[in-house]
Amino acid sequence: MEIALKVLEIVAPVFALAAVGFAWVRLGYEYRVQFVTRLAMSLAIPCLIFVSLMQTEIEPAALGALTLAALAAYVLVTLAMWALVRLGRLDTQTFLAPLIFSNTGNLGLPLAFFAFGEVGLGYAVVVFAVSAVIQFTFGIWLVSGGGSLKKVVQEPLVGATLLGGIFMWQGWQTPQVVTNTLALIGQMAIPMMLLTLGVAVARLRIGAFGQPLLLSALKVAICVACGVGAGVWFGLEPVAFGVLTVQLATPVAVTSYMLAEKYGADSDSVAGLVVVSTLMAVVSLPLVLAFLL
Repeated sequence: MEIALKVLEIVAPVFALAAVGFAWVRLGYEYRVQFVTRLAMSLAIPCLIFVSLMQTEIEPAALGALTLAALAAYVLVTLAMWALVRLGRLDTQTFLAPLIFSNTGNLGLPLAFFAFGEVGLGYAVVVFAVSAVIQFTFGIWLVSGGGSLKKVVQEPLVGATLLGGIFMWQGWQTPQVVTNTLALIGQMAIPMMLLTLGVAVARLRIGAFGQPLLLSALKVAICVACGVGAGVWFGLEPVAFGVLTVQLATPVAVTSYMLAEKYGADSDSVAGLVVVSTLMAVVSLPLVLAFLL
């Protein structure tokens, strides 16, 4: 019960901000999604990702086997989700990336800290870093429809993620005035993403939640299985094993919706996945933790 309440405490602000965006549109006020998406994806989110990675401190012991296990787990998840998308005859550009990548940041990190303590948080950051690098390189390539890698390389998120990863591994820091400026810009990212998500939900058809419900349930089951498989294969110790599995089991990331909106995928379908999988997390994550603890 305590874990379930903690999960609810973490996801409640997500729903609250999304509800503001939902109500804003329902009341008839103007909301320019294209402008907000461009501002978030080109400036706010890159700053947030860079500062988050740069300020993360990782114990050397947390690297090595967990990094390899996380990479292996994402390979397994990618293959499984590709098969699911093909079997379900779903649009690859719209569904594959959201089904692969989870909310390992603003949901996974605090949840790992609550469940596994400081050691668990250190492990969770490793998984988050691996996920961020893959999502904002390979993931952008998927959402943008493939083809030339030029537009992926030019994407600010890619540069911010790779640069933040280098700063994190090397222990470098920008001058404090630069860090404070970037952090302030980055603080806009999450509210803008969630408000825009609420706007998208307000425009969804009432009967559009059947498919995301099924896909969200399959995502949890597949991701947990892949996390367990990778953890066993690499012989992770119990805390690292648990953190990897929990991080993979978190719901669809809000950034998946923003990427879909930017690159012309079916952003409404992705919004449905984000909302339904996040709601489902209130039940699924405590069950996963009960299995692991």
